[in-house]
Amino acid sequence: MKALILVDLQNDFCPGGALAVPEGDLVIPLANQLMDAFDLVIATQDWHPANHGSFAAMHLWRKPGQVIDLNGLPQVLWPIHCVQESFGAEFVKHLEIEKIDKIFPKGTDQGIDSYSGFFDNGHKKSTGLGDFLKEKEVTKVYILGLATDYCVKFTALDALGLGFETSLFVEACRGVNLNDGDVDKALAEMEERGVQMIAHIDDFLKEQL
Repeated sequence: MKALILVDLQNDFCPGGALAVPEGDLVIPLANQLMDAFDLVIATQDWHPANHGSFAAMHLWRKPGQVIDLNGLPQVLWPIHCVQESFGAEFVKHLEIEKIDKIFPKGTDQGIDSYSGFFDNGHKKSTGLGDFLKEKEVTKVYILGLATDYCVKFTALDALGLGFETSLFVEACRGVNLNDGDVDKALAEMEERGVQMIAHIDDFLKEQL
């Protein structure tokens, strides 16, 4: 069985949001188009407490983009985003959420960030996504979303690590590119580790017919 994982298609990551990913909104119609091709659709959702340790505002004299030590792990600092119950944390309006079978929140622990949809950044706690997929007898996962160089990358690498055959819809991802070349490096790392790259969604959909 195969499953589609939609990574963080939330207001704060789209234009106008607190941590807007350039062209992040262009991913939404592609996600809607792809969901019909899958028996199981999963969405991850950044769901931070208001005082999350990844927020630059929680650290005196710190700015977004700087890197600190957060409880023993390197942590990029971000603007306040995807706070629980906020508009920014909601899924984008035009996303056809009725097609989503299950949502997995992440980043809920104030003391540690969670880029991956499977684990926190220290791999200390699981979100339950891996166990859920195995219960559903999923063997192949297909990933798209925001952002390529952070949450998408770590979700894909953790999927591989858990033994799932993993593919990425490159066309349906957008990155932060905090440093020039970050997105290209992320794509190269995923491919080198074994993630299968699907460049064009139309080609994939034709194969499903």
